[in-house]
Amino acid sequence: MKGTYLGELEEIVLLIVGILYQDAYGVAVMDEIKNQTGRDLNISAVHTVLSRLEEKGFLKSKMSDPTGERGGRRKRVFLLTAAGKRALENANEMRNQLFNKIPKVALQFGAAL
Repeated sequence: MKGTYLGELEEIVLLIVGILYQDAYGVAVMDEIKNQTGRDLNISAVHTVLSRLEEKGFLKSKMSDPTGERGGRRKRVFLLTAAGKRALENANEMRNQLFNKIPKVALQFGAAL
């Protein structure tokens, strides 16, 4: 397994794969990122991140059955692994711990410096 550091986009992709569950394939992930965050990504960027997360052991993939549409193709579907779930939990915990250490006064805007 490669390094366990999660970048921002990697974290978003992991979260989206979790949201989509068994429907998490490249285009669906790209579309859901747009719906949830407003970020416009191209499909090659999404595929790069999905592959990197699979190399890190945070995702696993399998080929789906062909779709029912005429000429329907198989899709590579991604699922969270136990390591991916732990990575998301660790990132969330660290972010919350850091946020909670900000002095309340630092978050009061309009206060004189």
